[in-house]
Order: sequence, then structure tokens, then C-alpha cells
Amino acid sequence: MAGLPKLDRIDINILAQLQQNGRLTNVDLAEAVGLSSSPCLARVRRLEEAGYIASYNARLQLSKLVEHITVFTEVTLNDHRREDFIKFEADIRRYEALQEVHLVSGGYDYLLKFVIKNVARYQDLMESILDRNIGVEKYFSYIVIKTVFDRGAVSLKSLVNDN
Repeated sequence: MAGLPKLDRIDINILAQLQQNGRLTNVDLAEAVGLSSSPCLARVRRLEEAGYIASYNARLQLSKLVEHITVFTEVTLNDHRREDFIKFEADIRRYEALQEVHLVSGGYDYLLKFVIKNVARYQDLMESILDRNIGVEKYFSYIVIKTVFDRGAVSLKSLVNDN
């Protein structure tokens, strides 16, 4: 992380506050982190420019909007050459239902997270992926029955503190 500005506890607090509520006004954010408005805004702009803040988003309650399912999929590739991973990663991006892709260690290569209308659409999508011949040897699907909780935000303080 060379070249990035060093973060102090106030910067971490700003990031934590914005992660919990991206709609905070600068005045409210400044009050929450113990700064006046002008220095707080300058810090936020510095954090944005350095890329610490990737975006500001609204978190939707999908279940109120549309019926859908979440499916986690383990994918194992046929071969494990560098170009096989590059080909898979480049091609898999085309699928809008695909929310997350993680290269993992262990018994398979990738963990994918899909949010899609129903099981039939998921199966059609997986058949489409297999038809594209992007190196998938096998896959296993796990349909989410119930999300017990989703924090939606990472506890920055627990990650940055050495305690």
C-alpha cells in the first residue's frame, strides 16, 4: 500500500461513519468524528482521491422489490495455468446476476455469488457458462434458504487495531 496517505484514527472514524451512513451531511460527519466542517470535508476529499472510498450507494431491500434467490457456487477449473484463470475471470464478468467472484484456496478455485430471479434462470445461466467453454470442470451450487444477517459493513476498528 505504498504511496497511499497514512490513515490516523480520525480518518478511520470518518470511513467507519460513512460506511454506516453514506448520506451523512458533512456537518453531521464532522460532529461525529470531532472535527469542524472544513477540515472534515478536506479529509473526506483526500480519502476519496486516494481511493479509500470507492463509491456511495443505497442499500436496497430486494425482498420488498422482487422475488429472487441467492446462490453461492463453487467452481473448479479444468486446468490451472495462469491463462486459464485470466480467461475465466475475463469472461465471467459478463453475467449481471453475478455479484461477487472470489479466487479461493482449498478444494475449488472460485466462489461465486449470484442473485437471480429463480432456480430455472440460475440453471439456464450455468448452462450458458458451461457452453462458453471458459474452463469450468465442475461446479456445486448452494441456494440460500435464509440470510440470518448481513452486516453490510466491515468493522474497520477491529481490522486496524492490533488488540
